[in-house]
Amino acid sequence: MPTRRSLARFAVAALALPALRAVALEAAAGPVVLTVSGKLSKPNAGERAEFDRPMLSRLPQHSFSTATPWYDAPRKFSGPLLRDVLAAVGAQGTQLRCIALNDYAVDLPIEDTQRHEVLLAILLDDKPMAVRDKGPLFIIYPFHSSATLRNAVYYSRSVWQLKSIQVQ
Repeated sequence: MPTRRSLARFAVAALALPALRAVALEAAAGPVVLTVSGKLSKPNAGERAEFDRPMLSRLPQHSFSTATPWYDAPRKFSGPLLRDVLAAVGAQGTQLRCIALNDYAVDLPIEDTQRHEVLLAILLDDKPMAVRDKGPLFIIYPFHSSATLRNAVYYSRSVWQLKSIQVQ
């Protein structure tokens, strides 16, 4: 005979199921701008997760202005936090291999995305980023927030023209 406690657990679990389905990653409807592969629990394209620009725009959006070594003046970057992108795909690793359109690759510890507001910028000064302007995607650290981020280690982890992330 089920106890009151076991029935309550079942009811809570049953109520949570629709919510879990609601957060499943939808399939990309337009051109894919980012592919995430590796250790994922929520892929949407076989064993990978693919994002088009509207999917990235539907994640919670954040903005900051910061000076970088690549622009003459501080610029405004906007897009989802990288941690939110990783949560959307159910990333389960400790390291990210980030690869640009020109095959530049860098390893970034997932811990960085928890300690810092690392942004996956899709807008530069409120406009979509073109490839000639380091787009369509740019992993950017909030260099303005801490002097410890303003060094070669973090600058090298800021990948422009990002095309894919491998979760390791």
